[in-house]
Amino acid sequence: MGNLVAATKHGLLNACNRHSFLTDPIACLSNWRQASLSVWGWGGLGVVLFLITFGPFAIFYLAFYIVCFVGGGFAVTLLFGKTNSEKHLERCEHSYLPATLTGILKTLDEMKMEIKPIKIDRRLTGSSYIDEPLQQVIQFALRDYIQYWYYTLSEDESFLLEIRQTVQNALVQFSTRSKEVDWQPYFTTRLVDDFATHLRVFRKAQERLSDRDDPKQRESSEELLESFFEAEVEMERKICRDVVCTSPKDEEGFLRDLCEVLLYLLLPPGDFHNKNMRYFLREVLARGVLLPLINQLSDPDYLNQLVIWMIRDSSCNYEAFMTILKLTDKTIELEAVKDKVLEELQYLRSLDTAGDDINMIKNQINSLLFVKKVCETRIQRLQSGKEVDAMKLAANFGKLCIIPLEHILVHNIALQFFMDYMQQMGGQADLFFWLTVEGYRVTAQQQLEVMLSWQKDGVKQGSQTKGLLKAAALGVYEQYLSDKASPRVQVDEASILKLAEKLNTEDPTPEIFDDIQRKVYDMMLRDERFYPSFRQHPLYVRMLAELDMLKEPSYRGSDDGDGESFNGSPTGSINLSLDDLTNASAEEVLLLHAYISDTGVCNDHGKTYALYAITVFRKNADGSEDTWKTYRRYSDFHDFHMRITEQFENLTTILRLPGKKTFNNMDRDFLEKRKKDLNAYLQLLLNPEMVKACPTLTPYIYDFLENKAYSKGKGDFARKMDTFVNPLRSSMRNVSNAVKSFPDSLAEGMNKVSDNMGRMSERLGQDFKQSIFKVPPLIPKSDIGPEHCRVSAQLDDNVDDNIPLRVMLLLMDEIFDLKERNQWLRRNIKNLLQQLIRATYGDTINRKIVDHVDFMTSPEQVADYVKKFRDSYWPNGILAETPPRRDKSIRMRTRVAAKTSLLGIMPDELKHIIGAETTRKGILRVFDMFQHQQMNRRLVYVLLEGFLETMFPQCKFPELFVQLHSRSPRTRRYSQRLKASSLKR
Repeated sequence: MGNLVAATKHGLLNACNRHSFLTDPIACLSNWRQASLSVWGWGGLGVVLFLITFGPFAIFYLAFYIVCFVGGGFAVTLLFGKTNSEKHLERCEHSYLPATLTGILKTLDEMKMEIKPIKIDRRLTGSSYIDEPLQQVIQFALRDYIQYWYYTLSEDESFLLEIRQTVQNALVQFSTRSKEVDWQPYFTTRLVDDFATHLRVFRKAQERLSDRDDPKQRESSEELLESFFEAEVEMERKICRDVVCTSPKDEEGFLRDLCEVLLYLLLPPGDFHNKNMRYFLREVLARGVLLPLINQLSDPDYLNQLVIWMIRDSSCNYEAFMTILKLTDKTIELEAVKDKVLEELQYLRSLDTAGDDINMIKNQINSLLFVKKVCETRIQRLQSGKEVDAMKLAANFGKLCIIPLEHILVHNIALQFFMDYMQQMGGQADLFFWLTVEGYRVTAQQQLEVMLSWQKDGVKQGSQTKGLLKAAALGVYEQYLSDKASPRVQVDEASILKLAEKLNTEDPTPEIFDDIQRKVYDMMLRDERFYPSFRQHPLYVRMLAELDMLKEPSYRGSDDGDGESFNGSPTGSINLSLDDLTNASAEEVLLLHAYISDTGVCNDHGKTYALYAITVFRKNADGSEDTWKTYRRYSDFHDFHMRITEQFENLTTILRLPGKKTFNNMDRDFLEKRKKDLNAYLQLLLNPEMVKACPTLTPYIYDFLENKAYSKGKGDFARKMDTFVNPLRSSMRNVSNAVKSFPDSLAEGMNKVSDNMGRMSERLGQDFKQSIFKVPPLIPKSDIGPEHCRVSAQLDDNVDDNIPLRVMLLLMDEIFDLKERNQWLRRNIKNLLQQLIRATYGDTINRKIVDHVDFMTSPEQVADYVKKFRDSYWPNGILAETPPRRDKSIRMRTRVAAKTSLLGIMPDELKHIIGAETTRKGILRVFDMFQHQQMNRRLVYVLLEGFLETMFPQCKFPELFVQLHSRSPRTRRYSQRLKASSLKR
């Protein structure tokens, strides 16, 4: 209360002075009240305006700011005091130590102020093309893998400079060593041998699984992996890479040991003996470079994408795609394709289109529905276990294509199956006699023609040639027709005695065996044991499958509901009513002109094909001109070509229809090229000189160019048969012309090389003797079985040492498993390859391969490889992010696309040589081999080992790899089995 009174008095004294209060207390009190009211009024007004302006919560913010200000000041005061206290304590501690000498301080200051000169020799390989991008790669690698963590430890750059200098020294050593190595043997022989051997191991593992009785074991990837490495240890005997390929820990240990050896070879001694530096580089190289690279190269999805990228220039083949869908045994692949089809269908159905676009959309929807039906049918069969054998169904179906015996005898693939059948029936002597006589006839004709040409030139070689032919004819007689022949050709004795008399009294002629050969042919054709029974045998069905002429039975109306059809016809109205022009004369056809004006893509019943619009002009006698358009497919051109070449055989060497190598390819560029080729074919056909030479050709031309639906003269079977049989029939007609074409090519080639006719005659005679009498089998170079050694150990000694032939034989033997074929077909294929190489100058091909290897290893190409690596790993100079793992359905669709691409690029010529079914199986076997990551790792390590052995031949890398891979228990078990088997002997 006293305080209140004192405050009141103090306020009063402030309101009015002492004098005024004493003189007029009432007035003074009134003035104080007025002043108090004015203060509260202005204060309240300020509060109201503050609330109106900043809101009711502003008072809380103001209080919060004041608290923060006070708290911050308090914190700053504490921190300032703490810092000063620490400095004071530090000064106190140093006060007890002796003072540092002035000279040491001065030296330390000078060392800090000294600037070390940075001198780096940027030369690495001696080529500026390579050094510039390689230096950028080194810079980016140091920045993203070392500098980002090193600068958190130290700012001293001497370590980074030492690392860079060490890496550059290693690259210089690597570059110098690579320049001293001849890489051509590695790329042309060792690399192919490693790949073919890996494929052989995989094939042996598949064969072992196929012999298992349990279906689950046959389909188990674990069992396949076990069989694969068991086959590897039997092949390599001292090495098995199962531990390295299946155990991550052992793999890292292997890479560390290998990297330490490489560092010993590449680093200077001082850097290598620096353990810190060596271990650091070893870990970076093993875990940061090699291991991620091996992981990527062994990833099946990456390899599938690589296959698609490498075949990116070839458009997707519809026929190959449907074949893959019908052959796949992976339900997940079909499900992935089906899901994508449903997605595309949903998108197409959501489009709001009108006019011409709606027809295109409908065609696309129909095609997708067809693919969806095929996938569903195949999935249903796989899930129900009702997988069917197309060959058995076709055999039971009873409607097989009939191939005449004359066609079988001139086709490599068909002849192989007929030969196998004849051996089973005991008639191989008749077939071999027929083939041998064909070879004798053409060689004799060739020798006589050469002899006549020599006689015209004044060279006398007649007695030598006649003696050679007589010896050959007697050899054929002794081998097949004499009493000593075993087995002997069964013909009437009168014909044999007549032939023997001619051989003793007359000079042999090419036609001396014709009578007996004709009788042997009639016997093979009509005897129920041979050709008639062969048409009912399973080998005949397999032959049709190899020729791609096996019609798949229709399942329409069956439980499976498979009603797909591959036959289609052009859509739209093209059957316009015009006059029949087939009765036109040869003079009228001279006034006929036509060209292909346009081409387009049509779709009908799920079948996509190209349609060509032909614009036709005809001048009438009265001077008027008629014009119309007719529409034809490529199959119409093909059928028309078959008709006229059968009727006019002389046209086969003049008219060349564009091939069916990429049939059903809907790529626009391809269609334009096909259009240009068909136009050239059409203009040659309408050439007046052509029509004058073949007047009866006119009705066929008019029938083809009429504006009406073209009626094919042959069905699908006949067209397929013509595709496989007629190329041989039209190009060489029979085995006679086939063999005849070889000496022609050889003689021509040797004439260009040398004019020595005696040497050419000797070479022809040697070829003739070898072709008839000598049947050289593949001779193993070691005592180990052919299937238990590397592929390069089984090269035929009789084969010319020519790189192209070696490569083709290695790959064809293993990819297509030609060793399972009879020796005649293998010999025939090898002879064909030899002919191709000789006819086109094998040395020239060899030089081209050598030049190509030199080009691929040239500085410009190596620099391009480094640039591509730099741009893909550091796009725009920034480290690329790790791509996320792709969805499983996308990976499965990629598998289907890769298989389709591989099957689509196979040329028809290859199918003609080894068979369509064998080609498909070989290509799919190679694809399946790449779908197992552990097996891919084995191939990567094999290639890496071969590369290092080639790079450092003076080092004992083979022995080193034997030691590194000796950790595998399979190697020890196999060695124990070998020792046990040797003791038993």
